[in-house]
Amino acid sequence: MSGSEKPKPLFGKVLVANRGEIAVRVMRTLRAMNIASVAIYHRVERNAVHARFADEAHEIRGETPVAAHLDADAIIAIARSCGADAIHPGYGFLSENAAFARKVAAAGLSFIGPDADTIELMGDKISARNFAAAHGVPVAPSVQAQDDIDAFITSASAIGFPLLIKAAAGGGGKGMSAVRDASELRERARIAAGEAQRYFGDGRIYAEVYVERPRHIEVQVLGDGKGGAIHLLERECSIQRRFQKIIEEAPSAPLPEATRGAICEAAVRLAAAARYKNAGTVEFILGADGRFFFLEMNTRLQVEHPVTEMICGIDLVRTQIEIAAGLGLPLSQSEARANGHAIECRLCAEDPDSGFLPATGSIRLLRAPAGEHVRFENALEEGQRVTADFDPMLAKLVVWGKDRGEATGRMIAALRQLTILGLRTNIDYLVRVLETPAFRDGALHTGFVAEHADALAPAPVEARLRDRILIAAALGQRTFRDAITLVEEPYASMAGWRN
Repeated sequence: MSGSEKPKPLFGKVLVANRGEIAVRVMRTLRAMNIASVAIYHRVERNAVHARFADEAHEIRGETPVAAHLDADAIIAIARSCGADAIHPGYGFLSENAAFARKVAAAGLSFIGPDADTIELMGDKISARNFAAAHGVPVAPSVQAQDDIDAFITSASAIGFPLLIKAAAGGGGKGMSAVRDASELRERARIAAGEAQRYFGDGRIYAEVYVERPRHIEVQVLGDGKGGAIHLLERECSIQRRFQKIIEEAPSAPLPEATRGAICEAAVRLAAAARYKNAGTVEFILGADGRFFFLEMNTRLQVEHPVTEMICGIDLVRTQIEIAAGLGLPLSQSEARANGHAIECRLCAEDPDSGFLPATGSIRLLRAPAGEHVRFENALEEGQRVTADFDPMLAKLVVWGKDRGEATGRMIAALRQLTILGLRTNIDYLVRVLETPAFRDGALHTGFVAEHADALAPAPVEARLRDRILIAAALGQRTFRDAITLVEEPYASMAGWRN
């Protein structure tokens, strides 16, 4: 090969079976690797950023936008018709759907992720727990619900309260409920089973010991599919609302090295035993007493993967593509070292002051933060309509610092630079979280938001000051200034006209 020739790409064309910021994120790496990208879109997002960013885009039809993005057969048909030779699922939608992975393989396409059997094994929370326990990974005591609800209540009560009820096929906090007393167990189990059936088409639930004030620690793993596996250190995901993460960081907040080592080693042991292939994440809960338990394994790229990228200096999407193409692991365990500290904030269209209810509207003004060590992962633009069709997460803001203190300060500054007008967001709320003394001290747990609710409430704004702020913001928009200074015809053509 001559010096002027580009290396042959690992794949000729990859369809990204997703949308929004994660689709753009994957396509950026595809472009850097000289691989053509294919976007899919529902008619309501025909002009969306991700559809325009791709090398080509194709419409998928469905009764709803979400239904369209879940139509595995239609997506695979588009991939085959346009000449794609691989599919990257991103996260959400079909990313952890074993049936989809099987159909992709059956169509002669590469699935950029683990194989279908692994997705199936780890997608079922009960089978995953059993597999983890069989390979020496700690799991919390639990009991599975059977048809006999009375027997389930008896067995669950014997474990001891509090308990956490979960959906066997679930995730993302759906079908999850904390139970502190036997009197509420029956009703909570009924509600959880209903949610599990509605969200996942599988009403099976189980109850496990609820660890009070736990930290949520997860480990990024890479596997070669042959029993080889490494970890890329851990992430702290304890700042959550309604079991949904809103702030993540890597490495974790202060954590004893022995505990860190044990958690990461357990994650690698699980991935190796499962002969895991590609990138995945093993999640744990960590109690105040230092004990940790396996929570679940996500067989896909995580929303929070950029914090690992920033401390390890690795492009995880590129790594996924290379592993899917048969190149194996990109580095050894000894080469996986942390440099500095990274924090990610999930920017959501929601109202934190009203129970985090999703918000809708049009983006009237967008000003992104800039600077070294700042990443604004998004697919936003002014004029874009934000509807209730999809998840309320709008974008991700990620920063790096030489240590946790510098990263926290840099994130606060970046959030204050970020402006999104036209709908409610959680930007100010995230600043308040980061500014709490408890966050800066690393006193984190999954109940942090509820425990500090009073400190996180917004300071009241006097009505006249609020009006002045809104007027000043409006005057900062050129379209608004032009509208209020425009002289309409026929008066504009009249010389010397005075109002």
